[in-house]
Order: sequence, then C-alpha cells, then structure tokens
Amino acid sequence: MKYWNLKKINQLTLDKTGIIPRSISKIFERFKKELNPNSELDAIEEFKIAKYQTVTSIKYVIFLLTMPILINQLSKSFIVGPLVDYFWNKNNHEIFINKSQEERAFAELERFEEELHFDMLIGKLSNLSSAHINKKISMKALDLAIAYTIESSNAIKNIVSDLFSVTVFIAIIIFTKRQFSILKSFINELIYGLSDTAKAFLIILFTDMFVGFHSPHGWEIIIETILRHFGLPESREFIFIFISTFPVILDTIFKYWIFRYLNRISPSAVATYHNMNE
Repeated sequence: MKYWNLKKINQLTLDKTGIIPRSISKIFERFKKELNPNSELDAIEEFKIAKYQTVTSIKYVIFLLTMPILINQLSKSFIVGPLVDYFWNKNNHEIFINKSQEERAFAELERFEEELHFDMLIGKLSNLSSAHINKKISMKALDLAIAYTIESSNAIKNIVSDLFSVTVFIAIIIFTKRQFSILKSFINELIYGLSDTAKAFLIILFTDMFVGFHSPHGWEIIIETILRHFGLPESREFIFIFISTFPVILDTIFKYWIFRYLNRISPSAVATYHNMNE
C-alpha cells in the first residue's frame, strides 16, 4: 500500500501541462469520481496520500533548512573559526580587507570627533584639554580597529562556512530525490489549488516587491548586506548596475512564466491578475 502511494505521488509530480486547462479537467474528473461506485474508498485513499505527502514535505523542508544552518554554525564555531583566528593572529593581517571598511571606519571616527566637540560646545561635557581629546579619539580608533579586525576575520569565516552549507544543501537534494519529488508535487498542488484571487494577489505582491517601483531600495540593502557578509568591497557602480539589470531580467522571466505556463493552466487567474493590476 505504501509503495502504491509513493508511486501515485511520483506520478502526480511528473504530470505535464496539457492542452486543456487544469481547471476544466478537474471538473470532468470530479464528475467521473461522483459517478464511480467506489468513490468513497477512493476519497479515503486520496486523503491518506495527501496526508502522507503533507507530512513528508514538512519534514523534508525542516530537514533541508536546518541541516545547512547547523553545519554552518558548527563548522564556523569548531573548525573554520579557530583556524582562521589562528592564522589571522599569527600572520598579523591588515585591519581592513577592502576600501569600504576603511571608509566606514574613518567616517565613524570623524563622526565621533564631531560629537565630542558638539557636546563640549553645548556644555554636556566640561572643556577638555587637547590631550584628553586626543586620548578619547585614540581609544575610539582602537575600538574601531578591534571591531573591523573581527569583521574582516568573520568575512573569511563566512565564505568557508557558507561553502560547506551550500555543499550540504546540494548533497541533500541529490541523495533524497524521492523526498524532493514529493515536495515538488506538494508545492504544485498547493499553488495551483489556490483560488484565482489568491494567485493574482501573490503575483502582484511578488512583482511589486522584487521588480516594482520601490524594489531598487530593497535590492540595494540586500546587495550591501551580502557584500559586507563576504567582506567584498561595496562598489556603488556594481550595485547600481545590478539594480538596473537584474530586476528587469527577473520581470521578463516572470512575464514569460505567466504567458507560457500560467496562462494555459489557469487563464482565469491571469485575467484576474490583469484586472487587479490595472
């Protein structure tokens, strides 16, 4: 029985998009099931398959997400981290590994000096001598040096540990093809089982978030975070070129998906999308 369930789930996964829209074919299938004398047994069997598919998919998603994160943290804490710290401290590397870090550190130090003078002017701090001011600035510079040294070493740790995580993620997908096919079938049934209004709402939400009018600001934050995570220079030219090209490519791919697949599977959802987007 369990083997038959898995076979039926995999068959659903490999179903291709036909000429007739899925919404129309489901109507004929429903009439056919209602006329079938064994419809109750089939309904119970379908419920068992759906339950097995849902439970398997949830477990697989949890495993697929937690294992790479766990490997990332363990490798960074017990393998990559100690090795990087050892060689970093042994060879006395530079504080900054790119110009962006240096510019941010100088900007923070300059802002600290300006705040110090401002507090003295408004009477928040008593008038300090030049020696005391230089001492405070020196202490702040030392704190910045320590902070950016840690940030530079963490960037190298992130690169190595993230490579481990990606390798584990790919290995899990390769060696668990059956669970992955069940997950794909579950996602397809979940997406195409939504109402037309829900599909249109998700399409508009996705497009406005990633390729809409306000998306460049979000992409700028994402790219800066990724570059800083891996210790790469935060080139404004690269960020602007990426923002001006990638959302356009993503929008083209998304429109092609709507025209090529969704328009054949659920034309009513496409019509609802166009009506809501006007």
